[in-house]
Amino acid sequence: MFENLSEKLERSFKVLKGEGRITEINVAETLKEVRKALLDADVNYKVAKQFTDTVKEKALGMNVLTAVKPGQLMVKIVHDELAELMGGKAADIETNGAPAIILMAGLQGSGKTTFSGKLAQMLRSKRAKRPLLAACDVYRPAAVEQLRVLGEQIGVPVYAEPDCKNPVQIAENAIKEARRQNLDLVIIDTAGRLAVDEEMMNEIERLKKAIRPQEILFVVDAMTGQDAVNTAKAFNDRLDFTGVVLTKLDGDTRGGAALSIRTVVDKPIKFVGTGEKMEALDVFHPERMADRILGMGDIVSLVERAQEQYDENEARRLQKKIAKNQFDFNDFIAQIQQVKKMGNLKDLASMIPGVGKAIKDIDIDDDAFKSVEAIIQSMTPHERSHPEVLNSSRRQRIAKGSGTSIQEVNRLIKQFDDMRKMMRMMTQSKNPARMMNHSNANKYDSYRRKGCCRPNKTGNCRRSGCHTCSGRKNPPPRRHTGGT
Repeated sequence: MFENLSEKLERSFKVLKGEGRITEINVAETLKEVRKALLDADVNYKVAKQFTDTVKEKALGMNVLTAVKPGQLMVKIVHDELAELMGGKAADIETNGAPAIILMAGLQGSGKTTFSGKLAQMLRSKRAKRPLLAACDVYRPAAVEQLRVLGEQIGVPVYAEPDCKNPVQIAENAIKEARRQNLDLVIIDTAGRLAVDEEMMNEIERLKKAIRPQEILFVVDAMTGQDAVNTAKAFNDRLDFTGVVLTKLDGDTRGGAALSIRTVVDKPIKFVGTGEKMEALDVFHPERMADRILGMGDIVSLVERAQEQYDENEARRLQKKIAKNQFDFNDFIAQIQQVKKMGNLKDLASMIPGVGKAIKDIDIDDDAFKSVEAIIQSMTPHERSHPEVLNSSRRQRIAKGSGTSIQEVNRLIKQFDDMRKMMRMMTQSKNPARMMNHSNANKYDSYRRKGCCRPNKTGNCRRSGCHTCSGRKNPPPRRHTGGT
């Protein structure tokens, strides 16, 4: 999302390259480029001006250490101010209540219904909540059906009254149903409009007064740019919502909304939607977002995503199989499935510092694993468990069955063999002393078999007058021809 802003900020910092110290002139020149970059990214003009004024004040009032270059110091100041601009720290969501009630608000098409499903799944899996989805959008065709399909997909119950056109009554009945089923969370999906209008505002206000929710989340499409800020302000004046949700951050939006909303409405951004899958929802961390904007990556979020797919018992089982050299194609395809669950491959790679810039022009296909999966799924259960039986005729059958070439099958099997050897070496290398002893013992046996005279267990010959090795370390493996 922030690719263009990242590039322009990087160019603006080059003004300070080679400068020995920070001065008012080079700071002004740098911040002029920073302001342009922010305005191009659709950041509110007042917010951009206030941001650059704050950075200038801090930069001029700071002494540059001899070990820190002016450009590096400016990046640090801009990073800290970007994080502060977006809220400073991640804001938590209130889920205490019997049941806790979360009300969704926003314009039509902003992604409220999809976000409701994502939030229900996240709170159920990470906080052990028992959610109920309430379908209170009585205007949009198929809105109730969409929520019901999402509920079935994630295994969450949905309360709906298709014949009722009163959203307040539906919401109140949903809360009663949640209490009856002993559910501790109700997420209420409401209707949106194509623009802010009085009828919609009055309806959502009546809902708020009737159900008294713990959280009111304003869902906004990040691709609407500057208009998202104006819409957020209008909703906040009437509803006084508790947090903002930015959806569609995986699109080509310029990102100005994320940098402006927090300042304009003084409400935290709590969640960001990063894709269409139900797992594509992240808690908004201002500091991590500032890291990504400045091209520093986001290792913490990458590790968190990996931990979500990590199963400790499965990892122990795999470690034992690898140590015994029993890692097979069944384990391999299971690992591929785990990586795919972590999200878009390009997004994952861009979280690694320095990689995002290197791959910005490279198109990484989400279906990159499809041919690999097709090849493995064309194997018999016995072949997957015993890769060593894959001879030429079996490989030809697999190639035909998977719709690939024999070369692709051979390449995958070779890569799998290399990976299995490497993984086994890595498990053994956890004990370097044991590895060294094992290596020396092998060397000793090798020399002894080849006839070298009396090498000791460190690989040195015990006889200084040996004609074969002359007492050198690691003697050449020739048969001993005699000596004193």
